[in-house]
Amino acid sequence: MQNLAGVGVSPGRVIGAVRHMPKPLAAPPAGQRLPEGTSAEEAVATLKAAALGVRDDLKSRAAAATGDAKAVLTATALMAADPMLLKSAAKLVAAGLSAERAIWEAGDTVAAMLQNLGGYMAERSADVLDVRARIVAALRGMPAPGIPSSAEPFILVAEDLAPADTATLDAEHVLGLVTSGGGPQSHTAILARALGLPAVVAAQGAGGLPDGGRVFLDGAAGTVTSSVGEEQVAAARAWQANSAALATFSGTGATADGHEVPLLANVGGAKDAAAAAAAGAQGVGLLRTEFCFLDRDTEPGHEEQVAAYAGVFAAFPGRKVVVRTLDAGADKPLPFLTDATEPNPALGVRGYRTDTTSPGVLQRQLAAIAAAAAGSDAEVWVMAPMISTPAEAADFAGMCAAAGLKTPGVMVEVPSAALTAESILQHVDFASLGTNDLTQYAMAADRQLGPLAALNNPWQPAVLQLVRLTVAGSHAQGGGKPVGVCGEAAADPALAVVLVGLGVSTLSMSPRSLGAVGAALASVTLADARRLAMVALASDTAAGAQAAVRAELPILSELGL
Repeated sequence: MQNLAGVGVSPGRVIGAVRHMPKPLAAPPAGQRLPEGTSAEEAVATLKAAALGVRDDLKSRAAAATGDAKAVLTATALMAADPMLLKSAAKLVAAGLSAERAIWEAGDTVAAMLQNLGGYMAERSADVLDVRARIVAALRGMPAPGIPSSAEPFILVAEDLAPADTATLDAEHVLGLVTSGGGPQSHTAILARALGLPAVVAAQGAGGLPDGGRVFLDGAAGTVTSSVGEEQVAAARAWQANSAALATFSGTGATADGHEVPLLANVGGAKDAAAAAAAGAQGVGLLRTEFCFLDRDTEPGHEEQVAAYAGVFAAFPGRKVVVRTLDAGADKPLPFLTDATEPNPALGVRGYRTDTTSPGVLQRQLAAIAAAAAGSDAEVWVMAPMISTPAEAADFAGMCAAAGLKTPGVMVEVPSAALTAESILQHVDFASLGTNDLTQYAMAADRQLGPLAALNNPWQPAVLQLVRLTVAGSHAQGGGKPVGVCGEAAADPALAVVLVGLGVSTLSMSPRSLGAVGAALASVTLADARRLAMVALASDTAAGAQAAVRAELPILSELGL
């Protein structure tokens, strides 16, 4: 019997057979030379054709995807045709290596360089190795590495999943995910939540689970066990029955005593917005505008941006749509805007800061948002990411006013913004907490690293204190300005109760989480939520805070959350 404990990142209780990710593609032999009779020019041409084929395949998958999956696939497609990768490989071919060996060694070099940069750029190293394997498979005429095939639904086990693999998971065949690596904010975790797949990450020993063996996966508790008895079967059946109910949302977020907490959706384009509206979302709490910019080498034009934003606004007439201006940099580099050579991009020129190095892009984006808003019935709010000081907030508010946008706000994802919220909110009308970045910056813990998963947890008392300080700063502004949460913390039903107790006014999440969060809020009064917030704040550890709050929310256990 094997019992594994990891970090539960997406709730659900399922039983299924284990299927491990296939072994990585075998490396071409060291020193493998060009085939006799093949010139370097011919080999480079073949290599570039294979790389472009991989890029086009990923782009076509991206076109059919939405939200986080679309963004991940688009970014990975760009990596397949990355000039640095292909130029490095071409030099090695010119030195006599085969195309396969050249791209393999070039991938190693580029991945190592990104890994040494740390932070978000280290995460991109996995993309390079994934793309390298796909190109080599194309050169060999083999299928691209990826999710195993199976006649029956299964629980997928891996060390970690490449972004492109995670983004193309078929929820009809994959019952749940278990990884030995990764963290609570990794691609695997975020997309598992978006797909509604039970998932556990950072489960050491997962690689030892026998292929084909049945296991019970509890994505809320973060456990995997090969002991499957009547109790586990009953729990899985109960989850199956409850999940149908949790998939629906009444359209009104509120506590048991009628305190309203609008539940909004995080979206990445018009398709996402339409799906969120159909799921009952009360508006949009985070429109990621990167969807307009990622798959290109040049800045999109005014009319193109206007049409893209208008498509989202049209899904929510009369409702609030909060637009986050371009969050370029770190894990979302753009050739025309960001510097890929920064030593630590997570702490570099990203988000609002790009206006200091590339002035004009943000101004033009605000003009496009304003034009789209003028032709819409939606209530459009606009916020800037990576605001750190009151002066930056004032500057952004001035830019919004110049563009004709009436409701400027800021993202609170840098600890300094939480600590100076009172001063910052003198200049803007609202704040939205980006708990993913706020947590990693507060705890100095890369959110992609499995060994730091315990630190990189929004239940950390230090992070909850930053939320409390932000809300307190808002109340100092003559009755209080709205403070929402649009990070992944809002999708955790127990943590959602705590956030409401701390004074957060709105919660924004993946549409799949609306029903679960709505059910948790409806089970408590506002006084209950405030008391549980104090319980969490009084805890010394993230695990202790989470356990203490969950113990007083019996509905979570009943629903398998």
